[in-house]
Amino acid sequence: MRKAKIRRNKKGMGTVEIVIIIAVLVALALLFRKGLTEYGQKVMDYCFDDARIESAF
Repeated sequence: MRKAKIRRNKKGMGTVEIVIIIAVLVALALLFRKGLTEYGQKVMDYCFDDARIESAF
């Protein structure tokens, strides 16, 4: 008797892994929302500081 080989379609495994990673990143972003918002604001203030730009010239 031959053993029946079961072929499994593994095409969807990459998609499932990507969805799980995205879900974890979204959960972390929601968990640390206040800190990330403050950090982003500090970066934007530093990058677009008019006084710093004018003093360079």
